[in-house]
Amino acid sequence: MSETIRVLIVDDHVFVRKGIQALLATEEDIEVVGEAQDGQEALQQIEDLQPDVILLDLLMPKLDGIEVTRRVLAEDPQARILVLTSFVADDKVFPAIKAGALGYLLKDSEPEDLIRAIRQVYAGESSLSPLIARKVLQEISQSPDRDLTEEPLTEREVEVLLHIAKGKSNREIADELVLSEATVRTHVSNILGKLHLASRTQAALYALRKGLAPLNELDDSQ
Repeated sequence: MSETIRVLIVDDHVFVRKGIQALLATEEDIEVVGEAQDGQEALQQIEDLQPDVILLDLLMPKLDGIEVTRRVLAEDPQARILVLTSFVADDKVFPAIKAGALGYLLKDSEPEDLIRAIRQVYAGESSLSPLIARKVLQEISQSPDRDLTEEPLTEREVEVLLHIAKGKSNREIADELVLSEATVRTHVSNILGKLHLASRTQAALYALRKGLAPLNELDDSQ
């Protein structure tokens, strides 16, 4: 990925696309490289443009954002997808996160929240609006408390998972635990593999459900 964050805006409303483009044009480190008005066009633009961050609406013609997320990540597990939507319903939030979107932001968020979320997702970090984080965790807390793996996490992996739940970057985790960034990346990969999870966002939610970090710490990190 380049130093300038190359963003593709995917939304079926031209007013929304133009508004976001005008906002991001004020940021020196962010460049809008393209737009798409439906899911099919999004897939083609992603293939052609190879954006660093895909800013994705959920409800679109031809192919919805959840299916776009699934298909993109099936082809490129390292793709960075930030959902920007008006929907907070369970049938939208959970599938988007399960599909592997790194971020989930509501359209009524402040402009600076969107810019911060783009930078977080570009860095490979999760970014959930506090409202979404609280809703998801409330729902998860009501589900059966089961482990996702027969292979337990090591003590160090649990430490790394705790920092992931707090929204820390790999560099911040490395500094905190006095490790190399490469070692932290290895731990993160092992955690996702053992827990059968697709993203750091899912790992953060898992850690919070298990009581490794309270919800207010996730809220404070946004």
